[in-house]
Amino acid sequence: MTMSGALPARMTMVTLGVADVARSTAFYEKLGWKKSSASNDSVTFFHMSGTKLGLFGRADLAKDADIENTETGFSGVTVAINFASEGEVDAAFDHAVSAGATPAKRPEKVFWGGYSGYFADPDGHLWELAHNPMAPLDEDGNMGLPE
Repeated sequence: MTMSGALPARMTMVTLGVADVARSTAFYEKLGWKKSSASNDSVTFFHMSGTKLGLFGRADLAKDADIENTETGFSGVTVAINFASEGEVDAAFDHAVSAGATPAKRPEKVFWGGYSGYFADPDGHLWELAHNPMAPLDEDGNMGLPE
């Protein structure tokens, strides 16, 4: 692919900086996610629909990005998984909590017309679980948005 002055509008991988790669890997495996055979002691990869998730040591990730490794609280970033119904959101939230997630906000009806809740993984990364009736999922579970 050649670049013609535009950055492709896609996300191929999300990498989370974690305190303990093994602990975080175990958490995501408890969610039922399967790690890639490309994983090793330093980094874990999970296949996701349409993208990949990487778990990498927080200090190593900061070093790789050439930034200072500070833990100042909320990073301003959340990762979301959308579902076809409110019931699916509730079931996914309960499953995440049973796998060791920390509930941040129980699922509820929200101001934008949908239904969502948040949990934190072992390193405090926030995951939103949502049902958005204005953006239905396709047969592959991808979120639809108007053009």
